Amino acid sequence: MEKYIKIILDSYYGYWNYLVNEMFYPSWTNYFWWLLGLSVGVWLLEIFFPWRKKQAIFRKDFWLDGFYMFFNYFLFSLIAYNAISNVAVEAFNDFLGIFGVENLVALQVESWPRWGQFLLLFLVADFIQWNVHRLLHRVPALWEFHKVHHSVEEMGFAAHLRFHWMETIIYKTAQYIPLAMIGFGLEDFFIVHIFATAIGHLNHANLRITYGPLKYILNNPIMHLWHHVKALPKDRKYGVNYGITLSLWDYLFGTDYIPHEGRDEALGFDGMEAFPKTFWTQVSYPFVKQKNKDRFNTPQVVDDLRKATIKVKK
Repeated sequence: MEKYIKIILDSYYGYWNYLVNEMFYPSWTNYFWWLLGLSVGVWLLEIFFPWRKKQAIFRKDFWLDGFYMFFNYFLFSLIAYNAISNVAVEAFNDFLGIFGVENLVALQVESWPRWGQFLLLFLVADFIQWNVHRLLHRVPALWEFHKVHHSVEEMGFAAHLRFHWMETIIYKTAQYIPLAMIGFGLEDFFIVHIFATAIGHLNHANLRITYGPLKYILNNPIMHLWHHVKALPKDRKYGVNYGITLSLWDYLFGTDYIPHEGRDEALGFDGMEAFPKTFWTQVSYPFVKQKNKDRFNTPQVVDDLRKATIKVKK
């Protein structure tokens, strides 16, 4: 137990130092400044080359999404994620140690060409994310968390990072073992993550970009807009266009859907008019809803409802 407490304390201390260094000492390897630079760059493209010309520069929920961006990529790690994930990894390694497993690496890629290592990391990570994204739409309990992201009513670069913090845990948990089994370095993850962030910003931006023939490989704003539309086709009730960075998986597995450009399509989901509008109410919504559901599904409440129904019938 002492070991895990030390990991928690070191995690907070270490992450605080990391955050201070990221913010106040700019360099080519500081993610904070990369995120800021990409955000400003894509926002300027939206201002000078808007697809929906009537959409305000400071669109609906612009500042809310800006806070989500900073919270999800920095504050959440400081509050909980860094410490929890470090403890979880150590506990998992201790569990493997019981069976004599000391190293998860099953595929050595150090001898591969650098481009080959990047390509493998990129493809594996994105394919896992594509599958997780499908589950977020198909599993009711996960969809309650994913609703936060789909509550966006006007697309803009920062909408990319409006998502519930639980999604970070879900995605990272699903990716951990597959990626841990391949000997990637931290630098590889950083470069791939920067590229994915840039594509994600563009996918949600108020820009008309298709990438020409590369649209069958890379996700793009027109394709991703249809992922967010409110009126889904009847035979696609769980959604379409699940691609994160790559559109490739959607075309391969038949989940692609672009009937037309859809510039002015209404965004959201059925019933979103009653969905919370502020940061705190949105991130607490899945837990509050589940708590209320459990409360109203107790045997006593069910019995009361049954008795009331009988009385009405009489």
